[in-house]
Amino acid sequence: MADAGGEGIGVNYGTKGNNLPTPEQVVGLYKSRNIGKLRLFDPNPNVLNALHGSGIQVIVGTVNGDVQRLATDASFAESWVQTNIVPHAGSVTFRCVSIGNEIIPSDVAQYIAPAMQNVDRALKAAQVTAPVSTAVSMSVMGPSPRPSVGVFSDVAAPTMSAVISFLAANNYPLLLNAYPYYAYDPNSTTVIVHDGNLGYTNMLHAMVDTVYTAMEKVGGQKVEVVLSETGWPWGGGPAVATVEYAKIHNNNAVRLAANPNGTPKRPGKGLETYLFAMFNENLKNEGIEQHYGLYYPDMNEVYHVDFP
Repeated sequence: MADAGGEGIGVNYGTKGNNLPTPEQVVGLYKSRNIGKLRLFDPNPNVLNALHGSGIQVIVGTVNGDVQRLATDASFAESWVQTNIVPHAGSVTFRCVSIGNEIIPSDVAQYIAPAMQNVDRALKAAQVTAPVSTAVSMSVMGPSPRPSVGVFSDVAAPTMSAVISFLAANNYPLLLNAYPYYAYDPNSTTVIVHDGNLGYTNMLHAMVDTVYTAMEKVGGQKVEVVLSETGWPWGGGPAVATVEYAKIHNNNAVRLAANPNGTPKRPGKGLETYLFAMFNENLKNEGIEQHYGLYYPDMNEVYHVDFP
């Protein structure tokens, strides 16, 4: 099915746990909470089968280990699409295919743009309409003390220029993972960043607009950002990793996503946002990595999020 695009709120569905509910139960939980978007880090066939006919829009990722081969072997890209996308394309709405997750900068970053091109060609050949992108973290950014001077780092800039050129040529979005947990108190309601005539009451919008500025400098004036991850740990770390702060941050993120005013730099359209994550995953590294879930594995809430 064609991508539906658009605004709204979704949740990342990670599967690094040995005590998680079945995919069918998870899809039922998404539907019961009116969560219309889901991000999946790999093309798990059991999850994709469970999503058939659900109406949930899906961002599906390639595993990082496949990126180099997707870039250098067009037949592998075709096979990947035929195996992982085509069997579901009539019953699942693919919002986007993400080539890797947070691998810029890295020693395989150079393969991202050609992998995107090969997968895009394979999708079009298979008559599947879905944008192709990659998910980046704020580590692609250079020193950017305020949004209006955002710039990609020297090490990331060559790869990001190639990525943004591809996205701009195809009118595809950039996927951004941004975590204000590392930068601010989530309870701010006053302007915390002044930037010329623009004022920011939350670091999330400041981060996104910093990326918008950096993209404009490499030809991405019309490329949109999809916030593919944002979240707040509710335990396992410093004093600010609390249920109270996690609840504030994620509910604020939902409200920001629903706000049609958008960001100060890109007003007029809501910021499509995916919270991280649906469940606590016990096979992740100990500490905060195991404490991002909105739900325990038994599907009881850790805290309540007011989804629209």
